[in-house]
Amino acid sequence: MSTIAVRIVIDRSPTDVWEYVKDISSHVEWMVDAVEISFLSDQQSGVGTSFECATQVGPFKTIDVMTVTSWLPETEMGVRHQGAVTGEGVFRLNPIGPSKTEFSWQETLVFPWWMGAGLGSAVARPVLTAVWRRNLKALKQRVESR
Repeated sequence: MSTIAVRIVIDRSPTDVWEYVKDISSHVEWMVDAVEISFLSDQQSGVGTSFECATQVGPFKTIDVMTVTSWLPETEMGVRHQGAVTGEGVFRLNPIGPSKTEFSWQETLVFPWWMGAGLGSAVARPVLTAVWRRNLKALKQRVESR
């Protein structure tokens, strides 16, 4: 099991940040590792929303099946991962004054034996941390330019 946590301060209110990130289909715009999102459920927001996310990190590709497990507007969006890599993730929006938000992203992932299980997790942690930090910089840029 591997836990990865990254965070960034965005110069916008939690309302402004949420307005952008609540659109799950827009995540491919700021997540370099997310190639395509396809909804599996009729709903596209809120608890129970289910979708596939084609992901790619370097030469490694997988289809990540996710279900939204928590949805607290302007506060939190959580998901459960199914598929090759399993686990849970959560975005949290914490207000810092009237017009700043600390956006944190934490994932706890379990890698299968054929991805090296514990060893794969140890190798993946620094790579995914770097990728997700880059993703948060792109998110910050997108939200602040709106």
